Amino acid sequence: MSDQGLEMRDMVIEECREKMAKAVAHLKEEFSGVRTGRASSGLVEKLRVDYYGSEVPLQQLAGFSVPEPRVLVINPYDKGAIRDIEKAILTSDLGITPGNDGSIIRLVFPVLTEERRKEMVKVVKQRAEDAKVAVRNVRRQTRQELEALEKDGELSRDELERVEKDLEGQTHKVVLEIDELLHHKEQELLEV
Repeated sequence: MSDQGLEMRDMVIEECREKMAKAVAHLKEEFSGVRTGRASSGLVEKLRVDYYGSEVPLQQLAGFSVPEPRVLVINPYDKGAIRDIEKAILTSDLGITPGNDGSIIRLVFPVLTEERRKEMVKVVKQRAEDAKVAVRNVRRQTRQELEALEKDGELSRDELERVEKDLEGQTHKVVLEIDELLHHKEQELLEV
């Protein structure tokens, strides 16, 4: 087994870890956009606002605060953008009508019905499952790359088996992390 083989093995494993971490980060971002009964800036931060002819994410135009569990206050840096921000909220799939006092926008989140909560739980379960599939695809692709290294004589059979065992452990750890994220999001959704 050559130094080059070890180097290539390490590169393949590092790339695998990065891709799995990206899958988890993507899931966290998706979960932050799923509406629960609580107010969260994650629901509106990425909303695209037509600001003087440019599409800009709301997080670049305003600050956010949550003075009460079901109230989100949006404080635009430029008060002239209030109408544009309200328009973006109204055309989004949030289903909330914004109110403003001329300087800030208030979003009051209604309590979700039990039926809507159950629908949202199905949505987050599906997104978590998609993330697990992505992680398993990364594992499969990594395993193929490692087997190619072994076939080319860059890795010994023993080293391949050891690295594959580590790969299984890493995959299992990431899947558990996804399950934990899902559990927390479900609790959040079912909390009345």
